Amino acid sequence: MAIEIKELHIKISVDGEHDNPSLKKEKGADKQAIIATTVEQVMEILAKKNER
Repeated sequence: MAIEIKELHIKISVDGEHDNPSLKKEKGADKQAIIATTVEQVMEILAKKNER
């Protein structure tokens, strides 16, 4: 008997420090890193799903 689990949990922590202009470039880079990591993890999940 096969067991199939269909779940995707995404957790994001957001700080309220968007008034400081010097942090905008850093936050942009952080946002891109978060997006890249999320896309990578989703692609891994899809690849595992297709292997079954």
